[in-house]
Amino acid sequence: MSEPGALRTRLELLGREVAKFGAVGAAGLLVNMAVFNLLRHTTDLPVVRASLLATFVAILFNYVGFRYWTYRERDKTGRTRELSLFLLFSAAGAVIETGVLYLATYGFGWNTPVQSNVFKIVGIGIATLFRFWSYRTWVFKALPAKEAVLSAERFLEQRRPSEQQVGPDPVRN
Repeated sequence: MSEPGALRTRLELLGREVAKFGAVGAAGLLVNMAVFNLLRHTTDLPVVRASLLATFVAILFNYVGFRYWTYRERDKTGRTRELSLFLLFSAAGAVIETGVLYLATYGFGWNTPVQSNVFKIVGIGIATLFRFWSYRTWVFKALPAKEAVLSAERFLEQRRPSEQQVGPDPVRN
């Protein structure tokens, strides 16, 4: 494969990974916000505790989505290690996410329901960047080079039109 072709393939694969990560993350965001608002409006839990509980529910939801959809072709050996690292980096992301909400709530006194939701989303956005990097770098490890090439070739085969899909060449006929 030529160097520009290889780069293009790598960028396309990264684009697909980012899209899948984003789709799972968006669903996790909905779970996180729904649980957060449910806890915030139906219990007497403080804002930060409600946020932490909602975040951990979303973390469990996201693990299933990442393992079985986004990163399903990645190395599946060492699930204990994978889950331990996932929980460790997810907890670090939860600290980032909750830290933003904590600072807004207790540092600046911004505690209305709208303000809490806005700063929770800001915290999630910052934590998402950290999580994407850590999950793809440490948790869902890439396949060895030989298997990665085979995966890229399968990806390219799926994108190539078959002879049945491509009509006769009008220039040659």
